[in-house]
Amino acid sequence: RIFVLGIGFFTLCFLMTSLGGQFSAKRLGDSPFTIRTEVMGALESRGVLRRMSDMLEMLMKRMDILARLENSTDFHKGDEARFPLDRFQPAAGLMERIQAIAQNVSDIAVKVDQILRNSLLNGKVMEGRRDQCEVPRDPKYPDCAGKVEWMRARWTSDPCYAFFGVDGTECSFLIYLSEVEWFCPPLPWRNRTVAVPSPPPPPRVQAAFRRDLAHLLELIGTGKESLSFMKKRIRHLAQQWLRAARRLEQKLAGRQRDQKHILIHIGFLTEESGDVFSPRVLKGGPLGEMVQWADILAALFMLGHSLRVTVSLKELQSHLGVPPGRGNCPLTSPLPFDLIYTDYHGLQQMKQHMGLSFKKYRCRVRVIDTFGTEPAYNHEEYATLRGYRTNWGYWNLQPTQFMTMFPHTPDNSFMGFVSEELNQTERQLIKANKVSSMAVVYGKEASIWKGKEKFLAILNKYMEIHGTVYYETQRPPEVPAFVKNHGLLPQHEFQQLLRKAKLFIGFGFPYEGPAPLEAIANGCVFLQARFNPPHSSLNHEFFRGKPTSREATGTAVFQVSSQHPYAEDFIGKPHVWTVDYNNSEEFEAAIKTIMRTQVDPYLPYEYTCEGMLERIHAYIQHQDFCTTSSLPPSPKTKSPAMQSPSSPLALSPNSTHLVWSPSARWAPQAWPPLASLQVWVSEPQHTCTETCRRHGLVCEPTFFRFLNKEEVFLQLSIACDSTEYEMNHLYPAVAENVHECYLQKEPLLFSCAGYNPKYRRLCPCRDFRQGQVALCRDCL
Repeated sequence: RIFVLGIGFFTLCFLMTSLGGQFSAKRLGDSPFTIRTEVMGALESRGVLRRMSDMLEMLMKRMDILARLENSTDFHKGDEARFPLDRFQPAAGLMERIQAIAQNVSDIAVKVDQILRNSLLNGKVMEGRRDQCEVPRDPKYPDCAGKVEWMRARWTSDPCYAFFGVDGTECSFLIYLSEVEWFCPPLPWRNRTVAVPSPPPPPRVQAAFRRDLAHLLELIGTGKESLSFMKKRIRHLAQQWLRAARRLEQKLAGRQRDQKHILIHIGFLTEESGDVFSPRVLKGGPLGEMVQWADILAALFMLGHSLRVTVSLKELQSHLGVPPGRGNCPLTSPLPFDLIYTDYHGLQQMKQHMGLSFKKYRCRVRVIDTFGTEPAYNHEEYATLRGYRTNWGYWNLQPTQFMTMFPHTPDNSFMGFVSEELNQTERQLIKANKVSSMAVVYGKEASIWKGKEKFLAILNKYMEIHGTVYYETQRPPEVPAFVKNHGLLPQHEFQQLLRKAKLFIGFGFPYEGPAPLEAIANGCVFLQARFNPPHSSLNHEFFRGKPTSREATGTAVFQVSSQHPYAEDFIGKPHVWTVDYNNSEEFEAAIKTIMRTQVDPYLPYEYTCEGMLERIHAYIQHQDFCTTSSLPPSPKTKSPAMQSPSSPLALSPNSTHLVWSPSARWAPQAWPPLASLQVWVSEPQHTCTETCRRHGLVCEPTFFRFLNKEEVFLQLSIACDSTEYEMNHLYPAVAENVHECYLQKEPLLFSCAGYNPKYRRLCPCRDFRQGQVALCRDCL
């Protein structure tokens, strides 16, 4: 009896589960591409109901036979009969329940049969529509037919298409291409809910300066030496960040700031990109990138924005909403982030996994780019045609979306990093404890010291030489015996060493790192080599493939004239000396002079915590690459004098350059403000960067659009026998010897960099805040 009851109960559960699975897994309307499956599933479900009813009836008959047999057996057992009969009463009740269930199942089967007949009729209608799908010929969707053809041949190449419901039928292609992507028009027979006006979005949460960095340390996570390094740096500078945030808060005087949702994806730390930095953190490897990322994280957090931090591809896919597959499909939902900060590795990963969504959302990306990317290398078509194509360029982003470590090209935004500030007591203590005959060598890897014996011998005549070269206990570093090597030092111990030393000397590598600024901030003089000839992709493997010419000429050659051009150009003597190391007399004379020179600790404002907060705040508030900028209207008349009232530019009082007219009828909302604009004409051998610098200004590429007009040449008394629109990163410009003027055809190619002896360029310049070259006087 128990066995039969168990079998019956198990069968009932199994059948009910099967039936429930049919309905839960195949609900009508779950997907627009499952009509045929629904009909087949419906027929199977009807058969399951019938089989279930038959089995219940058979089970009931067998239990009835079993009951008779037991009654017959118990009749011959005398007084013991009442106990089996009592035990069997629950079984009789169960029989009644099973009989009731069987009747209910039978009724359900009849009703389901009626429902499924109606569904089958509807399915045939829909199936007919599916079979009748034709590729629409709509001039508004010129790529539709080609995309459908591609889907026919390749829809199985990526599982993401099946995820969105593509099943190989023509209609599934068209539905996908019209509703998931946007290459085809919507199908008229699709049930489309009439759009109900959505309520206005709730007010944005306002960003508030933070008072604690503890939550940021949790966001960064654990598991990598590089992350530990960044967290130690953030802790070390925590008090300086807090003080800087309070000062900026007072400066902004309660100005409203929307809180942004920001994703920070550090691509070079992902396993997929190799993560070559983490293993080298403890072995003296270059740390400049991690210093910068730590400071970016701290600045964004202190400004009060909502952050998500990822260092793995899996986390990136999860945060973005990447569908399963190989990355050919768009995201499953709108991008939940206002901004994404990443690097070239992360940019490549996003492009591989976001499908068409990458093109849609790339305006929200900010690329942390150490050396910069000039427009000629950024524009894919132009870079390919002109030979500027490199491993890292051709992204077709706005050039100011690239953010550099130093302000070496105005075409990109200067992000920077911070160095530790000293209070007055610390400054006085450093001056009192300086050892004028102590030098520290810039370079933690033994390879940097190779071949430098000649310089070291000269330096050793005058100064005690200290090094911080990494080495393992069993293998001491290959440095001269007279060098006092401290090994790899923690950051605070390295700072103490710099505070005692007089000289911080570089041997040519690493390029443009943060250490020289830290040394200068601690009262050292930085001595570096002048490169003659300049280092470039033609003579140094390190620079090969970098997407910048560093303004060499119009050719695709990256050049730097010293180990640290920012220190040379923006700081200079007495804090920075750049000499020819191949000239022993010049090198030795510089050491003698440095030993006699008294210098105070110096840190440019733009490399303080407050300077970086100020800069990033301005970028977040004002840089918008997702909104198309409006251009000023062209004047209706073109007289030689060009005094038309519609021209927003006017000659300066001394007639040397143009400025934005205060009485201009058209005043667009622009950042930087147009009141800071000055238009100058370059000399043939000068870039716009150099031209603006000679006038005490900074080249501002966002202003090119306001002077890329024929009448600007006329206002500057430049005669043009012809005017052509062409793609060239040197335009707008004039070839004066032939009186030919050229305007820029492609806005992405507006560039402050580059020159050609045959052209004089029109250069947009602006003023800048003292100690903050990235911002104009009214930019904050």
